[in-house]
Amino acid sequence: MTEGLDLHLGVDKGAGFVGRALETALREAIRSGRLHAGARLPGSRSLAADLGISRGTVVQAYAQLIAEGWLTGTTGSGTRVADLPGPGSGSGPAGGGEDPAPAAARLAVDLRPGRPDLSSFPRTDWASSVRRALSAAAYEDLDYAEPAGLPVLRAAVADYVTRARGVRADAGAVVITAGFTPGLAMLGRVLHRLGMRTVATEDPGLARHRDVLHAAGLATVPLEVGPGGADPDGLAPGGLAPGGLAVRAVVLTPAHQYPRGVVLGARKRSAFADWARREDGFIVEDDYDGEFRYDQQPVGAMQALAPDRVVFAGSTSKTLAPGMRLGWLVVPPALRVPLLEVVAELGAAVPAIQQLAMADLIGRGGYDRHIRRMRLAYRRRRAELARVAALEGVAAGLHALLPVESAERERVLIARGRRAGVALHGLHADGYWREPGGDRPAALIIGYAAPPPHAWSRALEALAEVVQEI
Repeated sequence: MTEGLDLHLGVDKGAGFVGRALETALREAIRSGRLHAGARLPGSRSLAADLGISRGTVVQAYAQLIAEGWLTGTTGSGTRVADLPGPGSGSGPAGGGEDPAPAAARLAVDLRPGRPDLSSFPRTDWASSVRRALSAAAYEDLDYAEPAGLPVLRAAVADYVTRARGVRADAGAVVITAGFTPGLAMLGRVLHRLGMRTVATEDPGLARHRDVLHAAGLATVPLEVGPGGADPDGLAPGGLAPGGLAVRAVVLTPAHQYPRGVVLGARKRSAFADWARREDGFIVEDDYDGEFRYDQQPVGAMQALAPDRVVFAGSTSKTLAPGMRLGWLVVPPALRVPLLEVVAELGAAVPAIQQLAMADLIGRGGYDRHIRRMRLAYRRRRAELARVAALEGVAAGLHALLPVESAERERVLIARGRRAGVALHGLHADGYWREPGGDRPAALIIGYAAPPPHAWSRALEALAEVVQEI
């Protein structure tokens, strides 16, 4: 038996029919799923050398499997595995039976919240920034990065958030992260080391963030969110929250509460800042989509009210793409050293080339241009959505609430959407309320940013069909 180095194929050259043995080995690799649909096979010359057989034998085996439908061959693209039913669905290209998923489910109309239009990612600008960054980078820029991030990106971020979000920041206050959730995880560890054991979070809010804080050894208590945002009166004098737990930290989404879509009012912002000063506490301001406001100028960051008490958190997850895994924290002086210790312990530094390219994108204005372009696109989408559904929340961000009469109705509509191929979230169904059910408001959370431009009209039509009785 001779092993093919690229494919881990066992071909018995002593069987007398090496070509047939190769065909059998390839069929089995495809049937078992070891070679998946679209996988590229090595060239005939390379595979022949690996197996110690003639190139003509490999060419003939490939041609036979192409004829049978196992492989595809395209000039310039090489030979690839055909798109076949998965393992266990049939014996080969003609087997498998009917796809059990409803045909409508394959429409994949994605209206889940929290996702930007990934098809509009500025690929050309980003590629240009990467090239320039690599060309200009000093050798030492590619060394192990300091925990806070590269100085060039920290300076660019400080300039951006000061100019665009009204944050009071300099480069020394900025820590580069792999996004908000990793940043929150590290902040949770810092708060725990400082002796804090309980954090207040908005209710409703993202369950994932509560889970991250719990993993850091912290308990979480709810802060009710009303029409004016989270209620600071939920924090009693002495830093106590419901249940008598001492609270010295709060996580808020002031510019556009997630998921209810309201803005934290000026009086409440001041009340939270006063609470943090009085209790020697800290506020984590998650500015997840603060750049996107459609009826007026974006609301400025809360951090400016108390820079020594508020950690401002931003990221590229909504402005560019979640897969960028790039964000930043503007950190009060009291938290900087312990936070950098945690970053170093976890090895959580962001790749240097990513940082250099992002600094170039911001510095040359490409980041601002992309945000302005997407702000116009999302504004149009929200206006079109408002014409077919009665929305709740301010005209901002990448999602809107569509109120329904009950949690049960919410679940019915989500199930109906699933059958129609429309992916939706709900306040109760997807765990945004800490304790779903009861008389808490119910609503669908419509993420209108995710569909690419060519699919938006169809997505809107599909949604209208799902919610037509509301």
